[in-house]
Amino acid sequence: MNNTLASTPRRLILALVAAGAVGATGAGLISGHQARAVTPSTPIVAQTAMAPGGTLPSFAQITAQNGPAVVNISVTGSTKTAMANDDDDDEQPAARQGRGPQIDPNDPFYEFFRQFGFPGAGPQGQPNVPTHGQGSGFIVSPDGLVLTNAHVVKGASEVVVKLTDRREFRAKVLGADPKTDVAVLKIDAKDLPTVRLGSTRDLQVGEWVLAIGSPFGFENSVTAGVVSAKGRSLPDDSLVPFIQTDVAVNPGNSGGPLFNARGEVVGINSQIYSRSGGYQGVSFSIPIELAAKIKDQIVATGKVRHAQLGVAVQEVNQAFAESFQLDKPEGALVASVSKGSPAEKAGLQAGDVIRQVNGQPIVASGDLPAWVGQAQPGQQAKLSVWRQGKPLELTATLGDASDKATKQARNDDAVGKGQLGLSLRPLDPEERREVGVAEGLVIEQARGPAAAAGVQPGDVLLAINGAPAKNIEQVRAAMAKATTGKSVALLIERDGNKIFVPVRLG
Repeated sequence: MNNTLASTPRRLILALVAAGAVGATGAGLISGHQARAVTPSTPIVAQTAMAPGGTLPSFAQITAQNGPAVVNISVTGSTKTAMANDDDDDEQPAARQGRGPQIDPNDPFYEFFRQFGFPGAGPQGQPNVPTHGQGSGFIVSPDGLVLTNAHVVKGASEVVVKLTDRREFRAKVLGADPKTDVAVLKIDAKDLPTVRLGSTRDLQVGEWVLAIGSPFGFENSVTAGVVSAKGRSLPDDSLVPFIQTDVAVNPGNSGGPLFNARGEVVGINSQIYSRSGGYQGVSFSIPIELAAKIKDQIVATGKVRHAQLGVAVQEVNQAFAESFQLDKPEGALVASVSKGSPAEKAGLQAGDVIRQVNGQPIVASGDLPAWVGQAQPGQQAKLSVWRQGKPLELTATLGDASDKATKQARNDDAVGKGQLGLSLRPLDPEERREVGVAEGLVIEQARGPAAAAGVQPGDVLLAINGAPAKNIEQVRAAMAKATTGKSVALLIERDGNKIFVPVRLG
């Protein structure tokens, strides 16, 4: 998507926190403003293991009971890196200087490798660089089933599980699901200690939680904190409604368990938000119910099936709420509908706002892919939709994602003042073929509010507030209904993508 619409005042790192170079240990840059939380349900008083004096949970008791079931995971693999190419403008500066294959500078051990001349961090790098990584996991069955993160074992040629009694086992990866970041390992052992699985339904915001893992290789380290939010949607096309905590999680903690105050596992530690790549007070865990579903599918079939609705969605902000006559800025705005998808068969259209699925509120756009991600192909989805100022009920039969995840379109919140500021002309036949749309208007110039909102020359205007924009007369009719001081939602086509852009009128 064009940077004009996707620009944000600052960028944060969403880091997958397994140490080393194996797996997705690098950091992806994203903006942090789209993360959100679902309001928790009616509080349920938890029975905790209290310390003497009755003030805090007994972290020592929880650790003693569950520590033996938490394991350290060492991963070995290799990565192929290209030698320097002075003609390639996309290379990093160091590579252009002929230094050979490079380890990602964001890797937690990059400085260590650089100082001691390890392969990939200096002039002696080789095309095939051996890689090592560490993570955590926990035993869920006495016969050796271990849960961890998919990114911990990604690209691994060998996985070794080490227990607290110092025994080590080579593990088989039964399966890994990148969409939810859950993996299942199997070690050849019996009568192993196991953890107890709990429920996030009873978990309360503000409740004490505890993590056990191997940050930076320090095995069975314990950190504690509180639940900051539940059902957190992250702007990374994730299918996971994360638990947000302030528990210290660092490289090597990935895949380790998150315990509640009763010593039950409620999540798998997975990601952090950071500007530095290290822990800065915000961490995220995969709810154990979701992880258990993935585990059951992997054990039964060796693979995971995800449902698919077939829409691209974006946030409903205040400007969109005004444009679509919504009482509040909530829901998932449908930017486009895939041809032949369950959404198209159900009658969903671009410009619809999905507000509920099977009675569950969709507050932010991320709630929709999170719900669909936990559903099964063939499941019925009853959709409460807002279309052109009126409620509508639709029913979709979910399809099989087949490795095609629902995409979450992104919009810019920028608005301006003054008139709409667009110069328009009809598409010519050649442009219709190139763009792949039958009707619409080419935006030749964008000024004032439209330009401030991110509309660009060359964009194709398809609709205004859900009304088609096939010709100038329809645009004038739509604008005549608009109110000064309010916003209109422009549906535009850009680089093969359909997105809504809110423009506030002066």
